[in-house]
Amino acid sequence: MTLRWEAFLEEVRERGEYDSPQEADRAARVVLALLGAHLVGDVRAELAARLPETMSLILLNPLQAAEPLSTERFVRATAAWIEGATEATALWDIGAVLSTVAAAAGDDLMDQVLLQLPPGYDLLFGRPTAGTRP
Repeated sequence: MTLRWEAFLEEVRERGEYDSPQEADRAARVVLALLGAHLVGDVRAELAARLPETMSLILLNPLQAAEPLSTERFVRATAAWIEGATEATALWDIGAVLSTVAAAAGDDLMDQVLLQLPPGYDLLFGRPTAGTRP
């Protein structure tokens, strides 16, 4: 089921403890644009279908990536795209957005998403796999 725009942003806002929906929106747009560059085919399309239309379009029209980013580089890239962000605040933003995305996606789709990503992304989505330690 697709989340409504307001519900998605409210969930990100709550998870990220943001003061305003605008902060949640900014984080969601950047994180989804970077994530979309790592996903392909039916997995990206199915994930997009579970997000509000605006976020879906961002995921489907991502920033271009020459190669998959490790989790560390994903955090640095997020920090670079969010004005005033540090790697610590970017990690917080990523967690707020990706945990919301994981909840919308469900377990089966998340398993497919994680198969397309470099190791360690399970932690960014708030879904550590067995044997993974922070």
